[in-house]
Amino acid sequence: MTASLEDDKALEVIVIDLAGKTDFADFMVIATGTSKRHVTTLAEHLRERMKAAGLKGGAAFEGLARGDWVLI
Repeated sequence: MTASLEDDKALEVIVIDLAGKTDFADFMVIATGTSKRHVTTLAEHLRERMKAAGLKGGAAFEGLARGDWVLI
């Protein structure tokens, strides 16, 4: 899914490997947007691409309404 962020011009995309360090995730991705609207668009596009890819688990999105930050 980092390709989605890069396609949408996210800045400073960082992938942190969590494999074997936690039970709930294999990796964490951190990215920066240039504005609230950009952050919101990054998250919305990522949600659409996750759904299209058939990823299951019902990812929750926090902070999407304000756009200051989004946690997925």
